[in-house]
Amino acid sequence: MFPIIKRIVDFTLSMSILIALSIIFLILSLIIKLDSKGPVFFNQKRIGKGKKEFNILKFRTMKTDAPKEMPTHLLEKPDAYITPIGKFLRKTSLDELPQLINILKGDMSLIGPRPALWNQYDLIAERDKYKANDVLPGLTGLAQISGRDELPIEVKARIDGEYVKKQNSELDTRIFLKTLFSVVKSEGVKEGK
Repeated sequence: MFPIIKRIVDFTLSMSILIALSIIFLILSLIIKLDSKGPVFFNQKRIGKGKKEFNILKFRTMKTDAPKEMPTHLLEKPDAYITPIGKFLRKTSLDELPQLINILKGDMSLIGPRPALWNQYDLIAERDKYKANDVLPGLTGLAQISGRDELPIEVKARIDGEYVKKQNSELDTRIFLKTLFSVVKSEGVKEGK
């Protein structure tokens, strides 16, 4: 029963947030276009439920010549690729808002393990140990509120596994509220989410 309720909540909340923030979406889209050449959105291949690949949607925060299939924190000089508005979008996590569309499509959930890049083989393999690749990835998750980018892969995968074992409405609500609080405080954000 929980997966059905979770899907209804995901769809309803995502649609409501998209409608409520539609003006902000338009303003951010305009600023991104004026800030640097290139598209407003950025698509990237990620790993979803059952290790099925899907394209995640984000607001573009990097210049068009940035390497596409590499986490930002692995780039030699990440700041050289990030646009001026991109720094703000990343710090506030506003670049993640278009993933509400991924949630509406059923590629993602509001709460779950963050989707790995298709080529993050170490993270994908580590998550296999904990069945964390067997659930829909989330816009936010237990690992996100437990240290986010500062966690080593082994720890992140273990925490994702804890979520898979314990997932319920109360835990999802707690993660959602803690995420809102963390975003406001910009906790645990490093280059390369």
